[in-house]
Amino acid sequence: MESRARAMGHGIHPILIVFPLGLLATSVIFDILYLITDRAGFQISAAYTIAAGIIGGLVAAVFGLIDWSAIPAGTRAKRVGAAHGLGNVVVLVLFAVSWLLRRGADNWDPNAGALICSFAGVILAGFTGWLGGELVERLGMSVSDGAGVNAPSSLRHSAGRPRTRGV
Repeated sequence: MESRARAMGHGIHPILIVFPLGLLATSVIFDILYLITDRAGFQISAAYTIAAGIIGGLVAAVFGLIDWSAIPAGTRAKRVGAAHGLGNVVVLVLFAVSWLLRRGADNWDPNAGALICSFAGVILAGFTGWLGGELVERLGMSVSDGAGVNAPSSLRHSAGRPRTRGV
């Protein structure tokens, strides 16, 4: 079943999720570096990457919701998609709370609560990412109906018309 929201032959949601996932994971790395080195700058970098990750996650969620709405009701894919989406909402809430706890501190210094929220968020994001993989690789969601090892380029048949120069 193909994604409902597509750009140039590919689902938009799977394209967008790499940014918030990478940014939020990077914020945790910055937190760890800050805890190890106590060097100023890492905690500020973590706060900015959290903010960017939350914004990116909200944008990706819109397209994920569009795709989820097209999954037939009563299917395992619908249930797994719901768990994936709701879990990612919790991930974004955890990181938002972490960001808010840092906001009032000098130099965005994270307290224990902010760190717990971020670490729990990245662990949960690993699980929800696995659920997303389950949707695609096991349940065939967001996979082109014409997929195959020798399928033509997705750019080859734009808007139902063959392009004059193929990729």
